[in-house]
Amino acid sequence: MTTWLIILGGIYIGLLVYATIDARRRINTSDDYVMAGSDIGLFFGFLTFAATLFSTFTLLGMPDFFRTHGIGSWIFLAVADAGMAFVIVWFAFHLRRKAFEKGFNGVAGLLRDCYRNRWAGYLYLGGIFVFLVPYVAVQVRGIGIFLNAVFPDTLPVWGWASSIVVAMLIYSELGGLKAIIYSDALQGSVLFTVTGIIAYGCVENFGGVSAMFEQVKAENAALLSVPGPKGLFTTQFLLASFLVILMVPITQPQLTTRLVILRDMRTAHRMAVAVGLFALLLILMIIPIGLYGAINYADASVIDFLANTIIFDQAPVVAAAVAIGLIAAAMSTADSQIFALGTELRSLLSGDEKKVMKTTKLAIICFAMAGLVVAIISGNQLVLLARVSFAGTAMMAPFVLAAILSSRPPGLEIIVATAAGLLLFLGSVTGFVPEMVGPFRLDLLLLLSLSTLTILSLVYRKFTHATSGGEHAKAQSWS
Repeated sequence: MTTWLIILGGIYIGLLVYATIDARRRINTSDDYVMAGSDIGLFFGFLTFAATLFSTFTLLGMPDFFRTHGIGSWIFLAVADAGMAFVIVWFAFHLRRKAFEKGFNGVAGLLRDCYRNRWAGYLYLGGIFVFLVPYVAVQVRGIGIFLNAVFPDTLPVWGWASSIVVAMLIYSELGGLKAIIYSDALQGSVLFTVTGIIAYGCVENFGGVSAMFEQVKAENAALLSVPGPKGLFTTQFLLASFLVILMVPITQPQLTTRLVILRDMRTAHRMAVAVGLFALLLILMIIPIGLYGAINYADASVIDFLANTIIFDQAPVVAAAVAIGLIAAAMSTADSQIFALGTELRSLLSGDEKKVMKTTKLAIICFAMAGLVVAIISGNQLVLLARVSFAGTAMMAPFVLAAILSSRPPGLEIIVATAAGLLLFLGSVTGFVPEMVGPFRLDLLLLLSLSTLTILSLVYRKFTHATSGGEHAKAQSWS
């Protein structure tokens, strides 16, 4: 494995260096740096969106999720991600139209302009900072734990995590968003390929798909149904998770920005279909990996199960490709989110462009360090930690949609309600607020309440505007 690791690692580093140099050569303006020139075609658009969406937890979180909770995970992950493809098409149309009307440097700046209130931009920036930093931590901690288990005498977990953060800062600071997109293309291709190879090997080990399900049924039949052995997949959990994942392209700026910088709407349509198909196939391939662990490593720790399944039980060349793919996944997703945080801050700044860019680059470094700290102190429940991140940002979906879909500035009450909802959800995550309100999950109740309040606010303001307009017209006619 070591020989193959050196060979494949050298190839990956060489490609990444070349991509960074090429991206830096193409930077002529600040827009080129933060928006990649706003002319991304289908191939890179699809790969950068898919790679940003699917990251380290694809191989370090999802297999254990299937091993522990069964194939109900398919509903939680694949069906919701496929449904998200339809949201991408619809939202991309309205977002790009609003961005053309108002100009676009980031979602925070766009919200400030739509609401005509600077607090709208500050609220969005604060919300994504609080809930994206844990997702950055998912990437670097996950790969740090894994590499420490596979190469125990090389670096501690924090050493691997720090190395990854430094590496991604180098190429993202030098090459901007274009370098990140190139990195995404590499990561997405490698991740999909190695996942397919491992899944095929697991199915072959069972003796076929039918034999796989028969063995799992004999060992633990609860893995083949919901709510699963642990009772996680309740109706409310699945509904809340489905809605949360649908909101990801609306509320997470690293994905929202990619919808804006696509070449045209035709490219957006094709990209959405490709991402939906990618999601279905990729997560389908995770099922046999998780069930393989349920049969062969049912009582093993998470890291032992993963190390054996995707490294030690594989051919050396496959194991080396997995290690490289996981490192690439950690970097390409984490750098997208960190860079997006910097971009959102930039959209709220004004003044000399050179000073703004210096502040933006410094902020990117600070955000990366925050993610590294959380990675070092956080736990190992990667998929659930990722879901908390998705759920937290999803609370801002009605707030964002009100700005994008309304032709007039939405009301201050939406900003206040969203801020209160974020605080309540954060309280439930930290244990200060109950996760259940009577028979209802708090996250589901908050999302539905914020959606209802936002709709009522928009309808009321539209009605009062129409009424006042009619009264004004009558007064002018009488005069």
